Amino acid sequence: MKKQGFLCGMLLLAGVAQAGHAVHWGYLGEEGPESWGQLSPDYRACAEGRNQSPVDLKGFIEAELPPLEFNYRKDGSEVLNNGHTIQVNYLPGSTLAVHGREFELKQFHFHAPSENRIEGKSYPMEMHLVHADKEGNLAVVAVMITEGGENATLAKIWEQMPEQAGGKEELQERISVKGLLPASNDYYRFNGSLTTPPCIEGVRWYVLKQPLTVSADQVKKFRHIMHHPNNRPVQPVYARPLLK
Repeated sequence: MKKQGFLCGMLLLAGVAQAGHAVHWGYLGEEGPESWGQLSPDYRACAEGRNQSPVDLKGFIEAELPPLEFNYRKDGSEVLNNGHTIQVNYLPGSTLAVHGREFELKQFHFHAPSENRIEGKSYPMEMHLVHADKEGNLAVVAVMITEGGENATLAKIWEQMPEQAGGKEELQERISVKGLLPASNDYYRFNGSLTTPPCIEGVRWYVLKQPLTVSADQVKKFRHIMHHPNNRPVQPVYARPLLK
């Protein structure tokens, strides 16, 4: 059942089941993050979980963290607006390897402002790369985004970004998410959850220390399409170790 839960959560986050899901959630008002745990029994972890994401990363424990090995192809195939984020779906075959385990990249998407914080600092945007292994266990690589020069890879995505919720476009040219990764793979590590309902826990989080730079106009365009912030507030850390 745990495996099925992970896979269900992954499909929801990927937008596959979003349109047909009976319980609507959002980021504002009575359907906002403070109410997610009461909207459905399936969302109880959003209110009752003890390992929820995002978090404010601080009070670190020094650790010898294994390297992240990105084996990403140029296989970003379509961009969609699921009403909660802008997401790029990836074809099979691109992987993240860490500590002897391999996770396949399923999709990546964006939040503005950032969901996680680093020592109290919020960033204009954050990108999440969502992976799953063969057992359905999830791993998310998070990239903080700052404002500066335009990012060429993001520009290609934004050119076809659907303006209406439910819209989906096949990318004219397949893109590589490598163009959205900073030069350094150094990271912070913690155990957490999905940041959207059903807030399933047991997700491995790898937050890159070095941010990605995009233009202020690129951030503005995303915020205009979303109409409102799409970040879940930071959650209590409780007894979890935050490693660096």
